[in-house]
Amino acid sequence: MHSLFSPSSLLVPPSSIHPSLTCLYNHQHHRVHLSSRFQSLPSLKCSSESNEGTVAVLNIENIVEKDWSFLDIDNLNSLEEQTHKSNRIISAADIKDTSRVLVSIGTEDFVDRLVESSPCQLLLVVHDSLFSLAMIKEKYDNVKCWQGEIIYVPDKWVPFDVVFLTCLPAVPFQLNQIFGALAERCLPGAKVIISHTQGRGVVEQQRKAFPDVVTSDLPDKPTLEKVASDNYFYLTEFLDEPGFYLAVLKFCSKGLPTR
Repeated sequence: MHSLFSPSSLLVPPSSIHPSLTCLYNHQHHRVHLSSRFQSLPSLKCSSESNEGTVAVLNIENIVEKDWSFLDIDNLNSLEEQTHKSNRIISAADIKDTSRVLVSIGTEDFVDRLVESSPCQLLLVVHDSLFSLAMIKEKYDNVKCWQGEIIYVPDKWVPFDVVFLTCLPAVPFQLNQIFGALAERCLPGAKVIISHTQGRGVVEQQRKAFPDVVTSDLPDKPTLEKVASDNYFYLTEFLDEPGFYLAVLKFCSKGLPTR
């Protein structure tokens, strides 16, 4: 396995995202955020095994990013409860060997469970955090990693038939924008799973504590149904309990199904 870490550099394409990079840096939409809560990023290296083109070196010794570490903290669930909820979320997707799966802002633990339980044709993890992606890529060569926002995911990986939005309130776009982008990137019949293993109450606390990261609340059922139908999705399952949130939606490219 190629290490993602080097003393002081990150390899990025000089003018476009190089197709053979094992970890991708989204230079077009990348923004470095400074806030009262931040963490220094260990220097990273994205390696390329192709002889095509030239890969430029970007020094990032002093780069900082938002603090996403709170997503890994769960004071509500026991380890057994965490495992049960993660398994329930994953099982709702009905992943097959041929599935093309997109995970937005997935924690390392969630990706671990997904890789172990559900082999698929493609697994792409999208995150704003280079640090989080580096940790995932260091463990899994076959997992694709892309730094940026879900509405800008490159066409090279589409279409998807499973999308996990594991921290929707941290996606800095309106719900209608998100579903509009997914409608352009999903296969008919694709499933979108919105989840939070600690529920609405914890999201509200996180929004107060980390307003630069968590910018919205989890959508209620009427709001979700309206936005979904406007973008050719329909809600098949909805659970909004203290300590757990799960919404499963299905994409129908020609409109809502006849009930």
